[in-house]
Amino acid sequence: MSHRSSGGNDIIAPRRGLPGMRRKLAGRSPLTVAFLGGSITEGAGASEPETSSWRALTGLYLQSVYEGRQLRCINAGVGGTDSSFGAHRLAEHVFHAGSPDLLFVEFSVNDGGDREESVRGMEGIVRQCRRLNPLMDLIFIYTAADKNLTGRKPFNIAVHEEVAGYYGIPSVDCAAGVYDMIQAGGLDWKQCAPDGYHPLDEGHALYAAFVRRYLEQALLEGNSPSGMAADNLLLPPVPLVHCNYEYGEMLDCSIASYSPDFCISELPSGEPLINWRFSTVHAWTDDPAAGFSFEVTGQCAGLVLLCGPDTGIFEYSLNGGAFTEVNLFDEWCPGAYRPVPFMFPVQAARAVVSITIRNTDRRDSRSTGTGLRVLKLLHS
Repeated sequence: MSHRSSGGNDIIAPRRGLPGMRRKLAGRSPLTVAFLGGSITEGAGASEPETSSWRALTGLYLQSVYEGRQLRCINAGVGGTDSSFGAHRLAEHVFHAGSPDLLFVEFSVNDGGDREESVRGMEGIVRQCRRLNPLMDLIFIYTAADKNLTGRKPFNIAVHEEVAGYYGIPSVDCAAGVYDMIQAGGLDWKQCAPDGYHPLDEGHALYAAFVRRYLEQALLEGNSPSGMAADNLLLPPVPLVHCNYEYGEMLDCSIASYSPDFCISELPSGEPLINWRFSTVHAWTDDPAAGFSFEVTGQCAGLVLLCGPDTGIFEYSLNGGAFTEVNLFDEWCPGAYRPVPFMFPVQAARAVVSITIRNTDRRDSRSTGTGLRVLKLLHS
C-alpha cells in the first residue's frame, strides 16, 4: 500500500505544549510515559503490538530523544473502553507505580454520542492528573474510524477538543490527517483498516508519524508555546461539567457485603476472555435470590461486571429507592467474557450513596444462565 502524507500542521493543536518533557531534555533522570486508551492504543490490528503499534513506535521515538535514559512505557490501553471507564481506571492502571511524566489519552473512537458523558470522562482524566501531579504533561490523540471520518471535525473529536482547549492540552488529530489523505486520493482506508477501526501495521506507522511530527515540534524545535497563561490552565476552579469523574477510581469487589450465595473466584481456565489483561478475581453467583450492597462517598457510583454467555439480569436501588432492572447482555456476550462498566445515575451533590443489588431469575433470551460476576466497584 502506498500513500501520500497529509501536508499541513493543522492536525496539530500545540496549545500549552509539553513544558515538563521539554525541561527534562537537560536532565538524566528516568522517565515514565503512559498510554491510556482503547484497543487501538492497546495495539489491536498491529502484527506485533509491542513493536509495531503506534504506542510502541512512539515509545521507541521518545527513547531515541532521551537517549541513555531509563524510559518506562505503560500500556493502559484496554479494548472496548471509553473515557468514562478510563477516568476510573486511571489510578490503578496508570498511577499504580508512581506518577508518569507524560500521558497520551486516546478515546475518540470509543466514546459515544453523549456529549456530557464524554466530557465527564475526558475532563475527569485531566483534572485527576493535574491534581495528582501538576507537572505531568498530557496529549490527546484522535484516531480514525468510520464515524471519525465523516469530516475534519466530527462530533466525538469536537467534544474532546472542548476539553483540550479549556485545559490547554495539545492534541494530534490523526483522524483529520487520514481524512485529508482519503480526500486527496492518497489512502484507501479499508486497506489500511479492513474492519474500519483497527489499523494494520502501516496504519499504526501513519499514526506514529503524525504523533512524532508533534513531538519533534514540542521537544526539539526552538519555538515552544508561550502565550497561553499556562499556570492558569492547569486546574481551573470551574470545570466544564460539575459532575465529571475527577475522583473516579476502581474499588476491589471484596469491599461490598455479599449474601452467602456469592463466592470469590477467578474466571475458570479455558473460558474465553477479551478486553482485559488483568486479574479476573471477582464475586460470583448464579443464585436468583443472591444480593449485595456497598456504600461510597461521591457523586456517582457504578459496577464493572464480567459479562459473558451466562450473564443474567440484575436490579439496583440507590439510597433505599425503587429497584431498577438492568440487562447488560449484548451481541458480544455469547462469544466471550469481558468487563462491562455500568454507572448508576449521577447524584446532585457529593454525599454518601448506598447501593443495593439484587440478582433475579430473569435473563436475556440469548443468555445461558443467571450469572452475576462482580469484577470491580466504581465511584467518583
